[in-house]
Order: sequence, then structure tokens, then C-alpha cells
Amino acid sequence: MTRIEITEGDITKLRVDAIVNAANETLLGGGGVDGAIHRAAGPGLVAACRALAQVHPNVRCPTGEARITSGFDLPARFVIHTVGPVWRGGAEGEPALLESCYHACLRLADEAGLTSIAFPAISCGAFGYPIDEAVRTAVAAVRAFAVKGSALERIAFCCFGEHTKEAYRRELAATG
Repeated sequence: MTRIEITEGDITKLRVDAIVNAANETLLGGGGVDGAIHRAAGPGLVAACRALAQVHPNVRCPTGEARITSGFDLPARFVIHTVGPVWRGGAEGEPALLESCYHACLRLADEAGLTSIAFPAISCGAFGYPIDEAVRTAVAAVRAFAVKGSALERIAFCCFGEHTKEAYRRELAATG
């Protein structure tokens, strides 16, 4: 049985098999959680990301997809990079793209035989996705995956701040 939990704090400090990086399409670092993960992982992470094939010029991971690398200097053994959608009002496929991010990350974790993974609030920072809508999509995607059965024993939503943590609490209680 997969356990779904909420934690508040720095995702780069978590002792899980994989942390998810809310990245940009280049996978070469950026701001927010992406920058924090790259800083904490050390230079090996950017080198590993550079080594990933580009599917278009300067695009190693299109929106809604995921890629996996080593965790390098992180406590997590792996980083699963995903690119969430930029919020444009919700009518341009953002919910389906965000759901695809979670499914792609969970699929990679399962294929790698991982037992634990931690997600940040994908697309909720600089990409402007409204937290309550993003949390609804995240929880639904994780719950749908958890009932299918996999090697994953623990899926954590790592929140940066009480407001985000409370949004996850409400959604998990409402759908529990």
C-alpha cells in the first residue's frame, strides 16, 4: 500500500529515493526549487542534464514529460526532472499537462524500482499556477497512481510554507 504524506521544508534535505525538480525545458537550472536543487546537488547535476539529448534546440524535457538523473550530492539518490505548464488561465491545456507531469514522474520512479518520492508544488512558483487548482490535480494524479499498485511505498508532497501545506491537507482530507 502506498502511503501519501505531506511534509513542510526544504526538498533538497529529504531522505527519499527521488525528489522531483520543477524544472524548465533546458534542465540546466533556474530559480525557485530548480535552482535550489541544482545548488544542493552540485556540479554533477548540470553535467548530467547537459548530457541528456535535446528533443528540440535547448529543450531536453518538454512540458508534461520527465527525465531522471542521479542525485549527486543530495540525500536523494535520484532527481526526476519535470516541466510543468505556465498558467495562462486554464483553457490552454494546463490541467492535463500538469497531470502528465505527475504521471511521468511516477512512471519513471516505478520503472526504476524506487520506493519513495517527494514532489514540490509543480508550476506554482514562477509559472503562476494557482495553488488550489494545482493541488487538486496533483492529489488526483497521485491517488490514481497509488491504487494501481507499484513499488512506491511513500509519496510525499513537500511544501514550502504553511499555506501550501494547508492546501494539500484540505485536498487529501476531502478526497480521502
